[in-house]
Amino acid sequence: MIFVILGTHELPFTRLLNEVERLKKEGFIEDEIIVQNGNTPFKSGYMELRPFVTFEQMDQLFDEARLIITHAGTGSVITGLKKKKKVIAAPRLEKYGEHNDDHQLQLTESFTEQGHILKWGEGDNLLELIHQSETFEPKPFQSKQEQMFSVIKKFIDQ
Repeated sequence: MIFVILGTHELPFTRLLNEVERLKKEGFIEDEIIVQNGNTPFKSGYMELRPFVTFEQMDQLFDEARLIITHAGTGSVITGLKKKKKVIAAPRLEKYGEHNDDHQLQLTESFTEQGHILKWGEGDNLLELIHQSETFEPKPFQSKQEQMFSVIKKFIDQ
């Protein structure tokens, strides 16, 4: 199963769903596709759409997925990495009205350069990335959260 995640942002992200559905419709994707589509209105005869799911349902969908295709939201990307899933992240872009700014580009660039994820950007072929994911070995992700908390604590204590 391929799990496609759009998160809960109020702006729609139909660009990604249109491409995934096209690949499924044309027979390039054989997997079942479940989409957490949030606030993106979309109808499909090729994908199962679930606007919002509980934490438990989301956790189960991550576990069952062989591949995660997600908007480049920090929570979705990091959850996939922590669960040792192969992740293709697609940044929402301001110019298409998908987000308020382009901060998701920075996240995908950083995680791609570090070898954690694959990135679907403008001009990239999603089908090629899906094929590439089959042999892609993501570098394990280690959170720097404790390190960050230590720096903040030192700053506050001074």
